Amino acid sequence: MDIGGFQKNSMSDYPNKIACVIFTPGCNFHCPYCHNPSLVNRTAKPVRERTIFSFLKKRELLDGVVITGGEPTIQKDLISFCQKIKETGFSLKLDTNGSNPDVLKELFKQKLIDFTAMDVKTDLKNYNFLAGKKFDPQKIKASISLIMKKSPDYEFRTTCLKPFVDEKIIENIGKLISGAKQYALQPCSEKISQMMTPDFFKTKDRFLTTQELSSIAVKAEFYVQKCLIR
Repeated sequence: MDIGGFQKNSMSDYPNKIACVIFTPGCNFHCPYCHNPSLVNRTAKPVRERTIFSFLKKRELLDGVVITGGEPTIQKDLISFCQKIKETGFSLKLDTNGSNPDVLKELFKQKLIDFTAMDVKTDLKNYNFLAGKKFDPQKIKASISLIMKKSPDYEFRTTCLKPFVDEKIIENIGKLISGAKQYALQPCSEKISQMMTPDFFKTKDRFLTTQELSSIAVKAEFYVQKCLIR
């Protein structure tokens, strides 16, 4: 599988676990606020699979493995790669944008994923601004349903940025994920120079204030079991 980066340990990427983080290159979305442009543009230095599995054999006090990106589900070898990781005995977390429900369905069928974190970018009617006109937003709805029914543990999360998030949009997202175990609202990083499209931030103030973030959290709390601002 194509691997664009490897972090040997993290205490923040997998809830309640010390994990290593595997980054896959490439993405089928083009979010202007993406903070991993080298992965999306496939300019990150590749990492060999054998380097990762050699590290995992040592265990190094790890509890789990996180696969993130980019977007992991566009990798043709993702399922076989996850099988190899599960054979090592580690718990496995997948970060995804939810664009490939068929891949998620197979991963859950084979019981390869222990925790799924899905980024819900915006409400369905606004997805084409990030994913392109040819993308079918109903795939997002299908992935949400699969995760809530099949993933052993999960969370949904939204990076909060104008115009992709406001009170009405959060209400629409809330309806999509109604009853979800956990929903995390994430303020967008203000390190503009490190983002995919710095020019996107030059024309308007895209960032939500602390008050605005708290206000949309109140809206979201109505729909989910637990809502937090991360």
